Amino acid sequence: MEGQNIVIEHRFAEGRVERLPDLAAELIRLKVDVIAAGPTPPAVAAKKATATIPIVMLGAAEPVDLGLIESFTNPGGNVTGLSWSPSLELLSKGLELLREMAPKIRLVAVLWNSANPAQGLAISDVKRAARSLDVQLQLLEVRGPNDFEAAFAAMAKRRAEAVLVVADALFVFHGVQLAKLAARYRLPSIHSFRQNVETGGLMSYGPDTVAVWRRAALFVDKILKGRKPADLPVEQPTKFELVINLKTAKALGLTIPPSLLGRADEVIQ
Repeated sequence: MEGQNIVIEHRFAEGRVERLPDLAAELIRLKVDVIAAGPTPPAVAAKKATATIPIVMLGAAEPVDLGLIESFTNPGGNVTGLSWSPSLELLSKGLELLREMAPKIRLVAVLWNSANPAQGLAISDVKRAARSLDVQLQLLEVRGPNDFEAAFAAMAKRRAEAVLVVADALFVFHGVQLAKLAARYRLPSIHSFRQNVETGGLMSYGPDTVAVWRRAALFVDKILKGRKPADLPVEQPTKFELVINLKTAKALGLTIPPSLLGRADEVIQ
Protein backbone atom coordinates (compact mmCIF):
# COMPACT_ATOMS: atom_id res chain seq x y z
CA MET A 1 0.00 0.00 0.00
CA GLU A 2 1.53 3.28 -1.14
CA GLY A 3 2.69 5.40 1.76
CA GLN A 4 2.77 2.41 4.11
CA ASN A 5 5.04 -0.27 2.65
CA ILE A 6 5.96 1.15 -0.76
CA VAL A 7 7.03 4.52 -2.15
CA ILE A 8 6.45 5.22 -5.85
CA GLU A 9 8.49 7.84 -7.69
CA HIS A 10 6.75 8.91 -10.91
CA ARG A 11 8.63 10.31 -13.90
CA PHE A 12 6.81 11.26 -17.10
CA ALA A 13 8.51 12.36 -20.34
CA GLU A 14 5.25 13.61 -21.93
CA GLY A 15 6.18 11.94 -25.19
CA ARG A 16 9.55 13.72 -25.41
CA VAL A 17 12.06 10.93 -25.91
CA GLU A 18 15.04 13.22 -25.39
CA ARG A 19 14.04 13.66 -21.73
CA LEU A 20 14.20 9.94 -20.91
CA PRO A 21 17.95 9.59 -20.11
CA ASP A 22 17.77 12.38 -17.51
CA LEU A 23 14.62 10.94 -15.96
CA ALA A 24 16.20 7.50 -15.72
CA ALA A 25 19.30 9.03 -14.13
CA GLU A 26 17.11 10.76 -11.52
CA LEU A 27 15.58 7.46 -10.47
CA ILE A 28 18.98 5.81 -10.20
CA ARG A 29 20.25 8.63 -7.98
CA LEU A 30 17.28 7.96 -5.70
CA LYS A 31 18.49 4.35 -5.37
CA VAL A 32 15.11 2.86 -6.19
CA ASP A 33 14.70 -0.89 -5.76
CA VAL A 34 12.96 -1.50 -9.10
CA ILE A 35 12.09 0.55 -12.19
CA ALA A 36 8.85 0.01 -14.10
CA ALA A 37 9.30 1.51 -17.58
CA GLY A 38 7.19 1.54 -20.68
CA PRO A 39 6.51 1.42 -23.46
CA THR A 40 9.65 0.87 -25.56
CA PRO A 41 11.73 4.11 -25.35
CA PRO A 42 11.52 4.39 -21.53
CA ALA A 43 12.48 0.73 -21.15
CA VAL A 44 15.49 1.22 -23.45
CA ALA A 45 16.52 4.37 -21.58
CA ALA A 46 16.32 2.56 -18.24
CA LYS A 47 18.37 -0.36 -19.56
CA LYS A 48 21.06 1.99 -20.85
CA ALA A 49 21.17 3.77 -17.50
CA THR A 50 21.62 0.73 -15.25
CA ALA A 51 22.70 -2.89 -15.48
CA THR A 52 22.01 -3.64 -11.83
CA ILE A 53 18.66 -2.16 -10.76
CA PRO A 54 15.80 -4.52 -11.78
CA ILE A 55 13.63 -3.20 -14.61
CA VAL A 56 10.07 -4.28 -15.38
CA MET A 57 9.20 -3.30 -18.94
CA LEU A 58 5.61 -2.39 -19.70
CA GLY A 59 4.74 -3.38 -23.24
CA ALA A 60 8.15 -2.90 -24.84
CA ALA A 61 8.31 -3.92 -28.51
CA GLU A 62 10.98 -6.19 -29.98
CA PRO A 63 12.82 -6.62 -26.63
CA VAL A 64 15.21 -9.29 -27.92
CA ASP A 65 16.24 -7.38 -31.04
CA LEU A 66 16.75 -4.21 -28.99
CA GLY A 67 18.97 -6.00 -26.49
CA LEU A 68 16.64 -5.57 -23.53
CA ILE A 69 16.55 -9.33 -22.90
CA GLU A 70 18.36 -12.41 -24.16
CA SER A 71 15.17 -14.41 -24.75
CA PHE A 72 11.57 -14.50 -23.58
CA THR A 73 12.01 -17.64 -21.49
CA ASN A 74 15.43 -16.68 -20.10
CA PRO A 75 15.66 -12.88 -20.00
CA GLY A 76 19.12 -12.74 -18.42
CA GLY A 77 20.41 -9.46 -17.05
CA ASN A 78 18.20 -7.06 -15.12
CA VAL A 79 15.12 -6.73 -17.36
CA THR A 80 11.87 -8.70 -17.39
CA GLY A 81 8.15 -7.88 -17.62
CA LEU A 82 5.78 -7.72 -20.55
CA SER A 83 6.46 -7.17 -24.22
CA TRP A 84 4.22 -5.68 -26.87
CA SER A 85 2.70 -8.03 -29.40
CA PRO A 86 4.94 -9.00 -32.34
CA SER A 87 4.70 -6.02 -34.66
CA LEU A 88 4.08 -8.09 -37.80
CA GLU A 89 0.96 -9.58 -36.24
CA LEU A 90 -0.45 -6.21 -35.25
CA LEU A 91 0.45 -4.32 -38.41
CA SER A 92 -0.73 -7.10 -40.68
CA LYS A 93 -4.03 -7.22 -38.79
CA GLY A 94 -4.33 -3.45 -39.07
CA LEU A 95 -3.96 -3.59 -42.85
CA GLU A 96 -6.44 -6.47 -43.01
CA LEU A 97 -9.01 -4.49 -41.02
CA LEU A 98 -8.62 -1.46 -43.30
CA ARG A 99 -9.17 -3.66 -46.34
CA GLU A 100 -12.20 -5.29 -44.73
CA MET A 101 -13.62 -1.87 -43.95
CA ALA A 102 -12.99 -0.65 -47.51
CA PRO A 103 -11.96 -3.48 -49.88
CA LYS A 104 -10.88 -1.11 -52.65
CA ILE A 105 -8.10 0.49 -50.58
CA ARG A 106 -4.74 0.09 -52.30
CA LEU A 107 -2.51 2.91 -50.97
CA VAL A 108 -2.07 3.15 -47.19
CA ALA A 109 0.02 5.84 -45.53
CA VAL A 110 2.09 4.66 -42.56
CA LEU A 111 2.86 7.19 -39.83
CA TRP A 112 5.84 6.23 -37.68
CA ASN A 113 8.12 7.86 -35.12
CA SER A 114 11.78 7.52 -36.02
CA ALA A 115 12.79 8.53 -32.47
CA ASN A 116 11.44 5.20 -31.20
CA PRO A 117 14.15 2.49 -31.52
CA ALA A 118 11.58 -0.22 -32.24
CA GLN A 119 9.93 1.60 -35.13
CA GLY A 120 12.54 0.70 -37.75
CA LEU A 121 11.93 -2.98 -37.03
CA ALA A 122 8.19 -2.41 -37.24
CA ILE A 123 8.52 -0.78 -40.65
CA SER A 124 10.30 -3.87 -41.99
CA ASP A 125 7.39 -5.94 -40.72
CA VAL A 126 4.69 -3.72 -42.21
CA LYS A 127 6.39 -3.90 -45.61
CA ARG A 128 6.18 -7.70 -45.52
CA ALA A 129 2.55 -7.53 -44.43
CA ALA A 130 1.71 -5.12 -47.26
CA ARG A 131 3.26 -7.39 -49.87
CA SER A 132 1.14 -10.32 -48.71
CA LEU A 133 -2.03 -8.19 -48.90
CA ASP A 134 -1.16 -6.48 -52.22
CA VAL A 135 -1.22 -3.03 -50.58
CA GLN A 136 1.09 -0.15 -51.47
CA LEU A 137 2.59 1.90 -48.65
CA GLN A 138 3.52 5.54 -48.26
CA LEU A 139 5.99 5.71 -45.35
CA LEU A 140 5.96 9.00 -43.47
CA GLU A 141 8.54 9.57 -40.74
CA VAL A 142 7.82 12.04 -37.94
CA ARG A 143 9.65 12.93 -34.73
CA GLY A 144 7.14 15.23 -33.07
CA PRO A 145 3.69 16.84 -33.41
CA ASN A 146 5.11 19.68 -35.50
CA ASP A 147 5.67 17.14 -38.28
CA PHE A 148 2.05 15.94 -38.43
CA GLU A 149 0.69 18.66 -40.72
CA ALA A 150 3.33 18.08 -43.40
CA ALA A 151 2.83 14.32 -43.17
CA PHE A 152 -0.90 14.57 -43.83
CA ALA A 153 -0.32 17.04 -46.65
CA ALA A 154 2.01 14.46 -48.22
CA MET A 155 -0.72 11.82 -47.87
CA ALA A 156 -3.15 14.07 -49.71
CA LYS A 157 -0.61 14.73 -52.46
CA ARG A 158 -0.12 11.00 -53.04
CA ARG A 159 -3.86 10.40 -52.64
CA ALA A 160 -3.47 7.89 -49.83
CA GLU A 161 -6.75 6.18 -49.02
CA ALA A 162 -6.13 5.38 -45.34
CA VAL A 163 -3.50 5.81 -42.65
CA LEU A 164 -1.97 3.20 -40.36
CA VAL A 165 -0.42 4.69 -37.21
CA VAL A 166 2.38 2.54 -35.79
CA ALA A 167 2.17 2.07 -32.01
CA ASP A 168 3.98 4.88 -30.20
CA ALA A 169 3.30 7.05 -27.17
CA LEU A 170 3.78 10.20 -29.28
CA PHE A 171 0.63 9.41 -31.25
CA VAL A 172 -1.39 8.76 -28.08
CA PHE A 173 -0.37 12.02 -26.40
CA HIS A 174 -1.29 13.96 -29.54
CA GLY A 175 -4.30 11.85 -30.49
CA VAL A 176 -6.69 14.79 -30.78
CA GLN A 177 -4.42 16.51 -33.29
CA LEU A 178 -4.11 13.30 -35.31
CA ALA A 179 -7.87 12.78 -35.32
CA LYS A 180 -8.52 16.34 -36.51
CA LEU A 181 -6.02 15.98 -39.35
CA ALA A 182 -7.46 12.62 -40.42
CA ALA A 183 -10.94 14.17 -40.40
CA ARG A 184 -9.79 17.22 -42.40
CA TYR A 185 -8.20 15.04 -45.07
CA ARG A 186 -11.03 12.48 -44.84
CA LEU A 187 -8.72 9.57 -44.15
CA PRO A 188 -9.84 6.47 -42.23
CA SER A 189 -7.23 5.58 -39.63
CA ILE A 190 -6.25 2.51 -37.67
CA HIS A 191 -4.22 2.60 -34.47
CA SER A 192 -2.81 0.21 -31.87
CA PHE A 193 -4.21 2.06 -28.85
CA ARG A 194 -7.89 2.43 -28.01
CA GLN A 195 -7.16 5.93 -26.65
CA ASN A 196 -6.71 7.12 -30.23
CA VAL A 197 -10.22 5.94 -31.09
CA GLU A 198 -11.63 7.59 -27.98
CA THR A 199 -10.15 10.89 -29.22
CA GLY A 200 -11.60 10.54 -32.72
CA GLY A 201 -9.62 7.92 -34.67
CA LEU A 202 -11.64 5.40 -36.67
CA MET A 203 -10.37 2.02 -35.43
CA SER A 204 -7.82 0.44 -33.15
CA TYR A 205 -6.55 -3.09 -32.77
CA GLY A 206 -4.01 -4.01 -30.15
CA PRO A 207 -3.33 -5.41 -26.71
CA ASP A 208 -5.41 -4.33 -23.74
CA THR A 209 -2.90 -1.87 -22.27
CA VAL A 210 -4.67 -1.72 -18.90
CA ALA A 211 -4.28 -5.49 -18.57
CA VAL A 212 -0.57 -5.22 -19.47
CA TRP A 213 0.08 -2.62 -16.76
CA ARG A 214 -1.90 -4.55 -14.17
CA ARG A 215 0.05 -7.70 -14.96
CA ALA A 216 3.32 -5.79 -14.63
CA ALA A 217 2.49 -5.12 -10.98
CA LEU A 218 2.92 -8.85 -10.32
CA PHE A 219 6.49 -8.68 -11.66
CA VAL A 220 7.26 -5.72 -9.41
CA ASP A 221 5.82 -7.59 -6.43
CA LYS A 222 7.93 -10.69 -7.10
CA ILE A 223 11.12 -8.64 -7.47
CA LEU A 224 10.48 -6.71 -4.25
CA LYS A 225 10.06 -10.07 -2.54
CA GLY A 226 13.47 -11.25 -3.72
CA ARG A 227 13.07 -12.77 -7.19
CA LYS A 228 15.66 -11.90 -9.84
CA PRO A 229 14.54 -10.46 -13.22
CA ALA A 230 16.75 -12.99 -15.04
CA ASP A 231 14.63 -15.81 -13.58
CA LEU A 232 11.22 -14.35 -14.52
CA PRO A 233 10.17 -15.22 -18.11
CA VAL A 234 8.89 -12.31 -20.15
CA GLU A 235 5.18 -12.45 -21.00
CA GLN A 236 3.34 -11.34 -24.11
CA PRO A 237 -0.21 -9.95 -24.06
CA THR A 238 -2.98 -12.48 -24.52
CA LYS A 239 -5.97 -10.15 -24.77
CA PHE A 240 -6.46 -8.00 -27.88
CA GLU A 241 -9.30 -5.62 -28.56
CA LEU A 242 -10.91 -4.09 -31.62
CA VAL A 243 -12.50 -0.69 -31.01
CA ILE A 244 -14.48 1.21 -33.65
CA ASN A 245 -15.70 4.80 -33.55
CA LEU A 246 -19.02 4.95 -35.43
CA LYS A 247 -19.25 8.71 -35.04
CA THR A 248 -15.98 9.08 -36.92
CA ALA A 249 -17.12 6.60 -39.58
CA LYS A 250 -20.28 8.62 -40.19
CA ALA A 251 -18.29 11.85 -40.43
CA LEU A 252 -16.07 10.23 -43.07
CA GLY A 253 -19.09 8.91 -44.96
CA LEU A 254 -18.12 5.28 -44.28
CA THR A 255 -20.36 2.34 -43.62
CA ILE A 256 -18.68 -0.21 -41.39
CA PRO A 257 -19.52 -3.75 -42.56
CA PRO A 258 -21.75 -5.64 -40.09
CA SER A 259 -19.19 -8.46 -39.96
CA LEU A 260 -16.58 -6.00 -38.66
CA LEU A 261 -18.94 -4.39 -36.16
CA GLY A 262 -19.91 -7.81 -34.88
CA ARG A 263 -16.30 -8.59 -33.97
CA ALA A 264 -15.66 -5.28 -32.22
CA ASP A 265 -14.99 -5.41 -28.50
CA GLU A 266 -16.36 -1.89 -28.19
CA VAL A 267 -18.23 0.45 -30.52
CA ILE A 268 -18.13 4.16 -29.74
CA GLN A 269 -21.33 5.85 -30.85
